[in-house]
Amino acid sequence: MKLKFFLLFTMSLLTLASCSDSASDEFEDSNPDGVARYIETIETVSAQDASENATITVNYDGNGRVSSITDGEESSLFIYSNNQLTNISGQGDNFNIEELYQSPYDAFETGVVNEYVNNNPVNITFYEYEYDFMSNTEVEVEYTAEITYDSQPNPYFYTLDAAGLVDVMDNVDLNFSMNPSSPEIIQARALFPVNNISGITYRDEDGTVVYEIEADYVYNSDNYPTSGTVTATYYEEDDYNGETYTETSIYSLSYTYRE
Repeated sequence: MKLKFFLLFTMSLLTLASCSDSASDEFEDSNPDGVARYIETIETVSAQDASENATITVNYDGNGRVSSITDGEESSLFIYSNNQLTNISGQGDNFNIEELYQSPYDAFETGVVNEYVNNNPVNITFYEYEYDFMSNTEVEVEYTAEITYDSQPNPYFYTLDAAGLVDVMDNVDLNFSMNPSSPEIIQARALFPVNNISGITYRDEDGTVVYEIEADYVYNSDNYPTSGTVTATYYEEDDYNGETYTETSIYSLSYTYRE
């Protein structure tokens, strides 16, 4: 997935009928005392596998706009004309929610929002294709994701705004390389959260929990996370004995912001 769609993360889940206000209006309504802070780095350290460690770096130009985002291996460059975003080149999933939270699912890319609370998507239905050994084919399986939030604002909002992507979500008429009204942008707008995600619970079509994410953050005086711990737990039921197998992974997050 190209980074131009990375805001499908944000982080981020309502039906189109619910999007009567702009992303900016909804964010400001939910965070009236919000302070603009811009992410410089996000470092992820795995407690179980050092190969999963990564650092995302956001670079800015002299006008305070995002010029590039990189994880050290893949980069995306932001191109502007007349102070408006016109294109993003390169690849990367750097701000993708599933990547940041070590989730194996694509709920934030393909999900349909069932319920909002305080302008945040809290229940999503999504589908995954999985191999069925009985039929020897791939079958579509329905899942739901239940999302909880801290009261603090979405820490990515102002960084996305500095990249021109909030304007794209708000359907500003840009000379963008893709149609601002394309399904990807509409999906990103529908999934956009206004607060910081603190947990995600994934359930299968029977309502059984299959994956669980819990995030615990330390916030600064501006209500932005400076560090955090993400605990991801995978559940799988043994078809033969009915017992549930669990595997837990722990990740440490560190954030820095522009001065």
